[in-house]
Amino acid sequence: MPSLIVGTAGHIDHGKSALVRALTGTDPDRLKEEKERGITIDLGFAHLDLGEGVVASFIDVPGHERFVRNMLAGAHGIDAVLLVVAADESVMPQTREHFHICRLLGIPRGLVALTKCDAADADMQALAEMEARELVAGSFLEGAPVLRVSARTGEGLPALQDALRALARTAPPRPEDGLVRLPVDRAFTVKGFGTVVTGTLVSGGLLPGEEVEVLPRGRRARVRGLQVHGTSTDRVGAGHRAAVNLTGIEVDEIARGDVVTRPGTMRATSILEADLTLLPTAKPVKDQARVRVHLASAEVLARVRIQEASAIAPGATARVQLRLESPSVAGRGDRLVIRSYSPSVTIGGAVVLDPLASKRRRGSAGVAATAASAGDDLATAAARMVAAAGASGLDAPTLAARVTVPLSALLAALAASEDVVALGHDPVWLVSSAALDGLAAATEERLREFHATHRLEAGMSREELRRRVFARTPAGVFSTVLDRLTREGRIRAGTDTIALAGHDVHLTPQESAVRDALLAAAREAALAGIDLAHPPPGLPAADPRLREKVARSLLAEGALRRVGDALVESARLDALIAEVRSRWPGGSRLDVAAFKEMTGLSRKFVIPLLEYLDRERVTRRTGADRFVLG
Repeated sequence: MPSLIVGTAGHIDHGKSALVRALTGTDPDRLKEEKERGITIDLGFAHLDLGEGVVASFIDVPGHERFVRNMLAGAHGIDAVLLVVAADESVMPQTREHFHICRLLGIPRGLVALTKCDAADADMQALAEMEARELVAGSFLEGAPVLRVSARTGEGLPALQDALRALARTAPPRPEDGLVRLPVDRAFTVKGFGTVVTGTLVSGGLLPGEEVEVLPRGRRARVRGLQVHGTSTDRVGAGHRAAVNLTGIEVDEIARGDVVTRPGTMRATSILEADLTLLPTAKPVKDQARVRVHLASAEVLARVRIQEASAIAPGATARVQLRLESPSVAGRGDRLVIRSYSPSVTIGGAVVLDPLASKRRRGSAGVAATAASAGDDLATAAARMVAAAGASGLDAPTLAARVTVPLSALLAALAASEDVVALGHDPVWLVSSAALDGLAAATEERLREFHATHRLEAGMSREELRRRVFARTPAGVFSTVLDRLTREGRIRAGTDTIALAGHDVHLTPQESAVRDALLAAAREAALAGIDLAHPPPGLPAADPRLREKVARSLLAEGALRRVGDALVESARLDALIAEVRSRWPGGSRLDVAAFKEMTGLSRKFVIPLLEYLDRERVTRRTGADRFVLG
């Protein structure tokens, strides 16, 4: 059954609880102290069947200034506000503060109820209505019905029910396909059932038997049962108030302010990036000011780090980072209420742009260019966050938590984007096209530098290039960039080395003579190879460093390979591997004596050759034996 979540708002003793009781027949004041003192201290709940298949769920909040924090714990999930103004007292201080809170939370619709009309004459009622209309002028309540009612006599209650029914018809449905998010406003124990929590399911849907995670504590639990309006149900959809019976968690392990969600979909945070707007009546807020942040049902102390100024003026909006003093849970687009630390009064509100922001200093370059904005759609906001991550990219599950949508919805939104490239799987990593362009340019620049200082080498080692340019990139980026540069004809990518497409090794006459002599000597030495520390006769007189440089060039080129301390002609080694595989089938034991006889070499040369075959995965040593791999 569709549900309209209605929150009451108004000054203490203006009849909010009495009006809810008259409408629903349920007393929302559940605490003994509330009944003794005659005031609402904590949240109260009741519901009313409006007909047409719609139920109004009332969250009755305290009006006393000392209990505004309790009022805020229940105000986050409401679809409409019932602003209560007593006809015999008119608009009062808490009326104004509650109304400001409703505006800051972005509540889109509501009604105004003039209560206690039985205690006010016609002139007092007219004056109270005029002042109420002045209060809401220019707001979401401008033009809303102002209904004169009396909880004691029943005056106006049918008209109020009609107005609530009309509101329910215009209220859009909550996102059923969104992330499961139930901010907890009560946690208690029911004998025979265990831990029960209540709250308004902001998005998604809950089923009995499924596993949930309680954040920010990170505790896992399982849904044992669900109730809506006191009746058991096999599913709770977004926009309903629900009681959730949890197993696997004790009541002292969960409290108001926690959030029930599906495991791995949301993350606790200590830094929120947001646009903060001060009320025109507030005092300026300076950088590093300590404030109270009301986030869903949680209250968290925080420091305000203003990004591009030293203070926020009354009525102004500024980009800030809220550095929370204890972890909490937020989603992109959430609305926060900001209250001063002392005295605790409402001073403004904020819209979360990034619930998992990285710390940055005030005045950091590029804040405006890289940070997501409130007006960004899903694809734009996600692309901005990926771009801000640079070459490191972001894993898709983390990004989905930052933009607060299911992973499948995020990937679908980015599928057609030219600004973001998806790599790999489990998890998918996302890197911006601009970051890949930068890595491609850095690769070419690094190769140019290498060729300038290693003129005789055919190319740069793959691993050295990876280490110098791609050290902080996710898996898949290296091969993606190299494949792209190869396709575009900008580089040549070999098995072991990378070179610019136009690079050629140009040798001086002296270098050419040394190269030819080394190749001839290696050919002559066959599998024994040559050792530059003890060069064979016949090599032209040359600086040992020149011989070493030319030898490195031949190794990079692939003409020679290193076997122990010796350099062996690559063609000889390829022939050796082919002969070994021909003589000894895969899985058979290699006869070392026969291998020695085949090569005609002494043990001094045979041992390095066998170790080379191990490295090339031609053979595998097991104890004292070697076996040929298939």
